[in-house]
Amino acid sequence: MKKLVNRDEVRRRIHTRIRKRLSGEAERPRLAVFRSTNHIYAQLIDDRQGRTIVAASSTQKSAGVGSGGNVAGAKAIGKLVAELALAKGIKKVVFDRGGFLYHGRIKALADAAREAGLEF
Repeated sequence: MKKLVNRDEVRRRIHTRIRKRLSGEAERPRLAVFRSTNHIYAQLIDDRQGRTIVAASSTQKSAGVGSGGNVAGAKAIGKLVAELALAKGIKKVVFDRGGFLYHGRIKALADAAREAGLEF
């Protein structure tokens, strides 16, 4: 009999497969994205040192995003994380979609980050 798995388990397996190939470094950190039903989170990670360089999320009051549960909120967070990265002197990143499909809010965040000046 086939074992039932939920969507989060499937996403985690996909993310594990993706992470085997992706790694962030100081000169080209990993832009990791996570989305929940109501919020979206993005952070630049240097995997060699194991530290977060820049982070932005729709839960931050300073982000000025009403909701991260829609495409407009994702665009705002993408733009914000790109601005913070450029302020730290980071122009190139490796995009980690976190096991999510590349459409909707994930794509909107990536496109907004590209438009704001990040290269990936």
